Amino acid sequence: MTRRLIEDWLPIAALGEESVRERRSMTALPPTYYLHVWWARRPLVASRAAIAASILPTDVDRDKFVHLLGIHGDPVATRKRIDRARKTGDDLGLNPYGYERAFKYLPTVEEGCWLRDQCNRTGIADATVLDPTAGGGSIPFESLRLGLTTFANDLNPVATLIQKATYELPLAHGSQLAVEFDRLSRRFTKLAEPQFTGMFPHEPDDVRVLGYLWARVIRCPHCEGLVPLSPNWRLAPDGTGMCLVPLLGNGPGDRSRRVGFELVTKAKQQSPGTVSGGDATCPFDDCSRLIPGDHIKAEAQVGRMGEQLYAVAFKRRVETKTKLGKRGKDKWERGYRAPRPEDEGSGAIEAALAEKLPEWEALDMVPTESVPPGHKTDEPIRYGISRWRDMFSSRQLLGHATAVKVFRQLVEDEKAAGRWSELTAAGFAYLAMSLDKMLNYNSRMSVWMSTREVIANTFNRHDFAFAWSHAEMPPLVVGDGFQWAIEQTAKCIGELVELVRPAGGVGAGPQTGFDFDQASEAQPPPAVTLTCKPGDSLDHIADASTDVVVMDPPYYDNVMYAELSDFFYVWLKRTAGYVYPELFRRQLTDKENEAVANPAKFKGEKGGKALAGRDYQQRMAAIFAEMRRVLKPDGIMTLMFTHKATGAWDALTTGLIEAGFAITASWPINTEAEGSLHIKDKSAANSTVFLVCRPRTDHGSEARYWEDVEPTVRQAVRQRIAQFQQGGIRGVDLYLSCFGPALEAFSQAWPLKRGAPRQDVEQTRRRKRQSEMFEEEYDPYAVTPEDALEVARREVKEWRLHQLTHVQRNVELDNLTSWFVLAWDAFEAPVFPYDEANRLAKVCGVDLERDVVGKLAEKKTSDLVLWDSVTRAAKGSLGLPDGRDSMMDALHHLARAARSASLGSANELLAKHSLANEPGFLVALEAVLEVLPVGKEWSGLDLPDAAAGAGADFDALEKLRRLALSEKVAEPEQLKIWQDEATAT
Repeated sequence: MTRRLIEDWLPIAALGEESVRERRSMTALPPTYYLHVWWARRPLVASRAAIAASILPTDVDRDKFVHLLGIHGDPVATRKRIDRARKTGDDLGLNPYGYERAFKYLPTVEEGCWLRDQCNRTGIADATVLDPTAGGGSIPFESLRLGLTTFANDLNPVATLIQKATYELPLAHGSQLAVEFDRLSRRFTKLAEPQFTGMFPHEPDDVRVLGYLWARVIRCPHCEGLVPLSPNWRLAPDGTGMCLVPLLGNGPGDRSRRVGFELVTKAKQQSPGTVSGGDATCPFDDCSRLIPGDHIKAEAQVGRMGEQLYAVAFKRRVETKTKLGKRGKDKWERGYRAPRPEDEGSGAIEAALAEKLPEWEALDMVPTESVPPGHKTDEPIRYGISRWRDMFSSRQLLGHATAVKVFRQLVEDEKAAGRWSELTAAGFAYLAMSLDKMLNYNSRMSVWMSTREVIANTFNRHDFAFAWSHAEMPPLVVGDGFQWAIEQTAKCIGELVELVRPAGGVGAGPQTGFDFDQASEAQPPPAVTLTCKPGDSLDHIADASTDVVVMDPPYYDNVMYAELSDFFYVWLKRTAGYVYPELFRRQLTDKENEAVANPAKFKGEKGGKALAGRDYQQRMAAIFAEMRRVLKPDGIMTLMFTHKATGAWDALTTGLIEAGFAITASWPINTEAEGSLHIKDKSAANSTVFLVCRPRTDHGSEARYWEDVEPTVRQAVRQRIAQFQQGGIRGVDLYLSCFGPALEAFSQAWPLKRGAPRQDVEQTRRRKRQSEMFEEEYDPYAVTPEDALEVARREVKEWRLHQLTHVQRNVELDNLTSWFVLAWDAFEAPVFPYDEANRLAKVCGVDLERDVVGKLAEKKTSDLVLWDSVTRAAKGSLGLPDGRDSMMDALHHLARAARSASLGSANELLAKHSLANEPGFLVALEAVLEVLPVGKEWSGLDLPDAAAGAGADFDALEKLRRLALSEKVAEPEQLKIWQDEATAT
């Protein structure tokens, strides 16, 4: 067995910075990100690294490997230079890195030969790579760019179409794609224009409408007035917004009562929102009563929720003059106005829709499918959205259906003219994606973002959260609508062709890229096989035929891909389904065979969440078993996994072990977003952990004892923490990163059992309940991956507490203070998952329900929300000020005294209880000042509302430290960083 590079080394710091750099600029993303919506994509450079390092031998030239990835400098050192320059004001130029972002680099012919030669040393002649859950396609995309034979698969037909357009069609047709798409899109626009006449009001030539802004409307049950529903009426960050003008009619009971709107330019002139927390407030002065959320839902469900136009956003052309008085280049300035009667056109639109719908339904041009109950779809159903077409207003639906009609007419015309070919079919696939882009930015969930003054896409979040107000994008406006969507798609095609198979090339010499102009049998493009089927049934791939599996498996309960993608599927099967009918035979996407922990599958059953977790585990085990079948004996499977919930890791690892795999290495890569010093509202994991797996040869051997293996697991974690920190991993990601080495040692020692029965009362109770639910006999001697994860947490806990307390005073933090410090350190936010808070509490010796909830925090749905000192005092939950129960009580008493009374009062309280001479207090103060968010007094920055109280606590305690304890407690290290960041900002 030849050991691979990924089992011994990866440049995790450089990969992390380059992964973040890849999507640091939202205006210059790789084309794979903006071709079409998909809800989880790995960075291209990270995907390439996972593939190449999984096939190369461990003793390969590492500098050549890094160059192959496209990293042609030191991105970590450059990032530090950039951070310093922001503080000093130095100008480092447009590209201080000195090379293009790594994803743009295509290996040279020489590097391709070197890659093959090195693979030959591992016994891989012509490497084959498989991704069974390919999603948005980053992994197969990079596999093909490395010149490797590639197999890609996904259960979801929307994902499969995205992948087809991402790499299969560019490989097959090259630059001809752009020409054909341009021809078809021009014909589409020409055919569509007359059919949209009269749908929107005419505007002067010097005005372009950006969006019509609508609010949902119901009748007040108390006064019969029509109430527009919106949490606020902001339009722009400069204070521009709307003021409501209630038209009272003849008073309460008059059904002509409605609201008008006036444009205002100052925030204080804007009317308050009419919706908060799901409830509404009647805006009519002679009523002003609360409208319960249940009443709003009931009205929506019976079809009595309407909508009202409240503003129009536009751009106006402004002429400019040169210094010589000649006409200069025109500028387009953004503006707003109150709606005019002709802007709505409601009567005409409803009449047109009523006339066309029967025919369109008969011809299957509009989605008639019901929205099925589900984990994410229950929210719109509660507000009366029962069919997929209800996701759109009448005018939006009329526009989208008209586009489908034109698309189908164009398909028929091309076939009738004898112009149909694979290239033409490809052009239509991209045209269907352009129409999808309009769907995404033109639904009842595409809201107006007042901070950026743009329309946000429907999937700004990974759900169907009901939107009280929405923005409507007019389809045929110069620079917007279909023109914008088509131009975006055309740009994507050009960039995808350049990245997959450029004729000119991007690298430093002759390319491995396939030259379309000089095509020959001697220079074929790499072979790719793309399928759409369950990942556990890849019957087209032979046993022991695959060298490497690299996959980004579904993220447990994070994303319900099938539920979300139905939004596009119901339209795609009416457009792209006429091009690739084999992908769109089902009524909706396959949810039954999807490997996600979806509690909707078990709705009404006892323990639905646990059953969903077991379902995910079993489905992943089946996929992993299929991977074991197709992998060669010396093959490697590399997983790229991101999730902060232990249950997800436990389920994934259990599936791996059941399928006969052992983890041989793990690497955390910061792939999601830059580590910002600006505190977050809610915790998030930013790292992807690579888990490197091999088929076990001793699968099913005699069990070892957990008590003997636990020290090995602990040591494996301890050996890697510092390395991960040096690689830029921090916060909750540090805990997640250490799951890898813990699971390595655990899986390699499997099977395991306890020598003595489980002592953890809570775990015992929970596992007994699960055993009853799954009709299994409870085994107190059983060992699960969760045991290894708990060991990892304990090791990280000890490591971090040691780092956060710089002066060793031979005293330990009490359990509750330890938990508070580590919660802020890990989650870097005041709101985080309750389950993860509970797991952290266990390693700190704290009972979350007894010691934390109601005293230091509150539980809200599935989250825990930390309280600051003033909130604790208001809720009467502050403990004794001398800290005898917990030093968090003493610290919060002091912070509250400084905030609510004066710094002198806090100093008196400090002296009264002799806390300055208490080592436990000094250690606690030192640790807390390193983890609380720095408040505005020291950073000069505003914190989110949820974290503002904690920031004020920091400010109060830091002022007290400077006043009375500066000789005993050093200035917090983080304060220097925050002050530098604030100065740079």
